[in-house]
Amino acid sequence: MTRSLTVAAAQTVVQAFISCRLDHGNSLLYGISENLMRRVQSDQNAAARLLTGARRRDHISPVLCRSHWLPVRRRIDFKLACLVHLSLAGQAPHYLAEDIHLVAAGPGRQLRSSTDRLCNVPRTYSTSGDRSFAAAGTRVWNSLPSNLRDEKLSFRSFRRLLKTHWFTADHSAM
Repeated sequence: MTRSLTVAAAQTVVQAFISCRLDHGNSLLYGISENLMRRVQSDQNAAARLLTGARRRDHISPVLCRSHWLPVRRRIDFKLACLVHLSLAGQAPHYLAEDIHLVAAGPGRQLRSSTDRLCNVPRTYSTSGDRSFAAAGTRVWNSLPSNLRDEKLSFRSFRRLLKTHWFTADHSAM
């Protein structure tokens, strides 16, 4: 099949049938087991091999690096972080934004950490609670470096800097 497609056509097919399916609703995959995550990751790996012509036995990390693709787990974190950024900027739907609260906006005394734009992580009592947007999104947000949590960043700049941050962190060991 790959011999009959141009590179541009193969990229379009992969984007239409694989990448958009990985990204659509992928925040629901936050916290799934490693076994299930490996199965989802294998779909992305197959797509990368299809586009680059890499063999099944070739190591996939350099292939993903050349394609400038984040691994599936990072794509999930990326989406959650973007939704939290939109929530804090007042650009997300109300049902999402009402779950995200900054530490500085809470009642009580002001802490030194309140200037870091950290979010309150709600206490949960189950694994499904740990996977909720309110808990998972705030954990991902709080794990970001402070320069990415800056309120002056536009959404476009935030996305670019976040992908660059995770891409260099994940691929710097290669």
